[in-house]
Amino acid sequence: MFVKICGITDPAAVDAAVAAGADALGFVFAASPREVSPERARELADGVPAKVLRVAVFRHPDPALVERVLAVLAPDWVQTDAEDFATIRLPAHAAPLPVFRNGRVPAGAGPPRLLFEGAHSGAGATADWDEARRLAEHSELVLAGGLTPANVATAIDYVRPWGVDVSTGVECAPGRKDPEKIREFVARVRALETL
Repeated sequence: MFVKICGITDPAAVDAAVAAGADALGFVFAASPREVSPERARELADGVPAKVLRVAVFRHPDPALVERVLAVLAPDWVQTDAEDFATIRLPAHAAPLPVFRNGRVPAGAGPPRLLFEGAHSGAGATADWDEARRLAEHSELVLAGGLTPANVATAIDYVRPWGVDVSTGVECAPGRKDPEKIREFVARVRALETL
């Protein structure tokens, strides 16, 4: 199962996520305690194995900021609210990860891959698992919002997502990741893969 650790701000979090076996690191370029500059994100991403995806995370960004992040970080994926992609042109190397939120789900099957979370990013609010479950039947759904080491196994069992994304659920303070919580979160997900 795909595992993304989002809101990375320091080398200890990078090291813990990579060592634990996370598939992706999320760097936030929006107003948040987890916000980093494109240059800081590049510093943090330098030396990370190529198999670990670098995800640029936005929320209704200015196109100029997106262009700067694309040039400096060269992310593998770009994550932002689905409607934002109407004004964003991505290079071939950057795949879109559209975000949908509680009560704002796509009509029909939706895009082939999407992230689903609560109403407000980075608030630790739990996504609507019933809505997520319906979307997961038709899309590679990355479940986010309110996940923690304590509830991720239950969430996976209920929603059956393609992947999971955690930020506040592995922090010791806003914007500061706890390496032990990162290890525990990834281990809980990986343990389900052997069942």
